[in-house]
Amino acid sequence: MNFDYSWYDFVGNIGVLLIVSAYLLLQIEKITTAGFLYSVVNGVGASFIIFSLMFEFNLSAFIIEFFWLLISILGFALQIRRSLRARTVKQDDAGIPASPLKAP
Repeated sequence: MNFDYSWYDFVGNIGVLLIVSAYLLLQIEKITTAGFLYSVVNGVGASFIIFSLMFEFNLSAFIIEFFWLLISILGFALQIRRSLRARTVKQDDAGIPASPLKAP
């Protein structure tokens, strides 16, 4: 068995470390899925693994990481949407009308 460790393997291993760390932090309740951090760390980790697969391709690994990245992007987008919605609600609660045509 020949074991060559290249720089792109290191990048992929950093990706694995990021994904596993995010999952660990989630399980020990240091982060939540409702924040940006969980989705960003997972997305970056998946991207690093996909990058490493460009040098030594493995279809199964690519498929799981591709979906991991897509789901992370979805989570990030949903969090942005929730933040914008919360900001709008906060303005409404402060008495700032969202629209000049809005009835009191």
